[in-house]
Amino acid sequence: MAVEAQLAATATVWPRRLADEDATSRLAAEIAELIRPGDLVTLSGELGAGKTTFARALIRLLTGDPDLEVPSPTFLLMQIYEGASAPIVHADFYRLEKPSDLIELGWDEAADGAFVIVEWPDRGGAYLGEDRLDISFALDADSATGARDATVTGHGAFAGRLARARAIEGVLAPTRWRDAQRQFMQGDASSRLFERLVRDDGSSAVLMISPPRPDGPPIRFGKPYSAIARLAEDVRPFIAVGEGLRAEGISAPEIYAFDLATGVILVEDLGDEPILIGGEPDFERHAVATEVLARLHGSDLPDTLPVPGAAPYTIPPYDLDALLIEVELLLDWYAPYRARLQLSSGAKATFVNLWRKALTESLTTETSWTLRDYHSPNLIWLAAREGLKRVGLVDFQDCVRGHPAYDLVSLLQDARVTVPDALELKLLGHYARARQEAIAQKAAGGAFAMGDFVRAYALLGAQRATKILGIFARLDARDRKPHYLAHLPRVEQYLLKNLRHEALAELKIWYETHLPQIFESAA
Repeated sequence: MAVEAQLAATATVWPRRLADEDATSRLAAEIAELIRPGDLVTLSGELGAGKTTFARALIRLLTGDPDLEVPSPTFLLMQIYEGASAPIVHADFYRLEKPSDLIELGWDEAADGAFVIVEWPDRGGAYLGEDRLDISFALDADSATGARDATVTGHGAFAGRLARARAIEGVLAPTRWRDAQRQFMQGDASSRLFERLVRDDGSSAVLMISPPRPDGPPIRFGKPYSAIARLAEDVRPFIAVGEGLRAEGISAPEIYAFDLATGVILVEDLGDEPILIGGEPDFERHAVATEVLARLHGSDLPDTLPVPGAAPYTIPPYDLDALLIEVELLLDWYAPYRARLQLSSGAKATFVNLWRKALTESLTTETSWTLRDYHSPNLIWLAAREGLKRVGLVDFQDCVRGHPAYDLVSLLQDARVTVPDALELKLLGHYARARQEAIAQKAAGGAFAMGDFVRAYALLGAQRATKILGIFARLDARDRKPHYLAHLPRVEQYLLKNLRHEALAELKIWYETHLPQIFESAA
């Protein structure tokens, strides 16, 4: 679902006070950033209220020509301009006798794919679509400066887009980032959007737009998938866990401002230098990343964290239901859409029962914060910082309370870049030594139980690989993101490697029996 659709389902209204003509031009600049080719902007208000003044400013912005002559189209009814990215249709329906006259004007053909700006839209009747941005102007007769009030209303699909814009304005207005240049940033596999804000002095921040997750259809226990899998429903986990990480001396982005209702957050920009070097894993940098995990896993971390302006947030458990619903993604998506297999109900039941038996063991051992997406795309290298702070974390909103091995296997069996076996073993040993040193520093006695940890590492590695095979197949089949398929062979190799552990012998037989293609491709 699009981000805008998640923010609002009905009309969104945003009252604006325009003190003078410059304020009207600034509003036009905001609208120019908001609209896209094919959009309809309708302008309402009495004669002299400011409709044409606004339209002129908007058209000049869309054409990139600040001196463009933009006469009122009152007598021509429609004027067409060449915009920088699409044609611009400026229409005035004041003299339109009846809506059907638009057919003779060639309205549908002219408006198709264009930026459409219409004054006196009520006279266009049903020929104007329901999805539109309406701006109603009212002149303040008592104002000596020509002040006016503008009511901006998003209808239909525009409602969510306007709600997002209003939330962004509310978050940025009290900060020094209000007038910063906004640059789109490549997002992740989720519905979140990111922008980098750059000021004239070169400083920057990141705007994250993460609207509340809509409830999907109930699939089990009357709950949607996201609730069962313990996925973040809103931005409170990001805020709470982020501050919790910073309190532990870990480089999570500082949070400057946020709007909980819409999920708009302004955060510190950690930069874009990846933990990888030349697109490949590097021992020095990955060693620091394993030390970050060892630090967290050796600490007594709270289950409940504060959220400014809201109730405290309690980190949920990575329980059996969550782990099982994730592996079932393989049955739902990978098997039918990638392997082209229709598994019998008996095969599916056996799969779930085998995983239930195996995972029950991992739930009875130690737990810590499990950040869940601790891998190269979400780790930033901060060369100017020292120690553990050299690794920046940017994705942790789905944090749960789970086994420490999960995040380590996420890092060392990275779904998007191949970690060679020798490097994985070397880093696994590095993590074990860091955990042992932490135990020694606490003078608590005992030793790090490496054998038990490796068992959990293989089990959770197989669980994660199974889940990711399902997710990447779903991203292709459902979300039309086929580029994730390129990573499937790597994830399949990780799965096979983990299945070699004796604790997974029964599950290995199931995969060999029902998904032999994985083993054949590895031969």
